[in-house]
Amino acid sequence: MARFAVILPAAGASSRFQDKHYKKPFAPLAGRAVWLHSLHRFSQREDVIQIIVAVAPDDREDFLSRFSADITLLGVQVVEGGRERADSVHNALRHVKSDAEFVCVHDAARPCLSELWIDAVFQKAQQTGAAILAVPVTATLKRVDQSGVIVATQPREELWEAQTPQVFRRDWLLEAYEKRGGFPATDDAQLVERLGKKVHVVPGSSLNIKITTRDDLKLAEEILKVLPKPKGLGPIHPFAGDDLWR
Repeated sequence: MARFAVILPAAGASSRFQDKHYKKPFAPLAGRAVWLHSLHRFSQREDVIQIIVAVAPDDREDFLSRFSADITLLGVQVVEGGRERADSVHNALRHVKSDAEFVCVHDAARPCLSELWIDAVFQKAQQTGAAILAVPVTATLKRVDQSGVIVATQPREELWEAQTPQVFRRDWLLEAYEKRGGFPATDDAQLVERLGKKVHVVPGSSLNIKITTRDDLKLAEEILKVLPKPKGLGPIHPFAGDDLWR
């Protein structure tokens, strides 16, 4: 059985979330923090040997205090994130166990994940070395200039919207980050692509949303009701309703 390490970046500023009390990975969703929904999708898998969460340095103390029970019970490793998402992943990569053959990167703020999707992208990564969840673009895309005027309608054929999890051979992802330099990557696949490696797409789902605004929490709560619950999901922590960021 292949062995996977999972990295959950949770160090972003959450500027678009616009909540003075919470950053989006730590906001309450259906009785527990958003990032815990993401975590529990991986924590009971036999092929996952390590889970690393990257949080902002300013949040680390409160995060460790607030989620100490979950961190201890599930053996989660907490590292400091960086200024950009790629910096956080790079910092976490330095702590990945040497016996992990693959590294999975999943947005901590993407809580509506099905185990079937994880199975599919893990299997494809084992077969090919690199795989991500993605969905085909169905909307009409417009290219707009700075004044707000449409300058072109972009063909949507062959266009896919990248999601997470994104899963790679550990050595490929390490090399990709070592050669990153200052490249402003918006996802990990982009860095692996720069190595000349083929990254394969596994069809995801429009239900696999990323929390960006507070309204997304309402949608996510409804999506969670129709997704199968992860195996071994225990009772909600007795302090789950506490307000971490007040």
